[in-house]
Amino acid sequence: MLLNRLRNHPFLLIEFLIVAVAIPGVLIFGKLAMYLFFALWGVSIYGAVIMHKNNALNWRELWGWQAMNWQTLGPVLLRWGLASLGLLALTAFFEPERLFFLPREMPEVLIGLITFYPALSALPQEFVFCTFLFWRYAPLFGTGIGMVATSTIVFAFAHVLYWNPVAPVLSLLGGYIFATTYLKTRSLALVTLEHSLYGLSLFTIGLGYYFYSGAVGS
Repeated sequence: MLLNRLRNHPFLLIEFLIVAVAIPGVLIFGKLAMYLFFALWGVSIYGAVIMHKNNALNWRELWGWQAMNWQTLGPVLLRWGLASLGLLALTAFFEPERLFFLPREMPEVLIGLITFYPALSALPQEFVFCTFLFWRYAPLFGTGIGMVATSTIVFAFAHVLYWNPVAPVLSLLGGYIFATTYLKTRSLALVTLEHSLYGLSLFTIGLGYYFYSGAVGS
């Protein structure tokens, strides 16, 4: 009976507004970007518990390793390569002083990002904004373009917390790419890999400055 109530539309809408609007909103307007990972992992754990209670937490299915083949990886890698070249050109033209800042000045930080970013940041983000959202809120937004739009918008909104125009704009584009990949493959593994590649490109090229709490405006 309780699970049925937790799946009805009014409850789902309230829950969605809390998860996707209220929690990011508190971080944004409270300028609490330093607590991002606590919120992200908290929502991830909440989502995992809800899915477990509904017998939907089958990790073999959620990972979707069958999508990790060259037929799907090829387009993903090509798109990432072209996007990275575009970001490289934009950075070189508009902010050449930031170009390759981490490899030049803080290579140890870049190594740390390469080591930990996929598991600590990209994975929980894609679990929340793709796996959990697509499963949990399908009754509200459908399973097609409506869900892609929802995932894209809330992903970009969450990145407003960095208080600069670059992070949400790039996140809007990235969120759309990740959501469409997940829609096609239902693979948490593939979309986490894709997110990791884009994130590490940003940090390597120099635009990662806009995606950490040190870039938050006063």
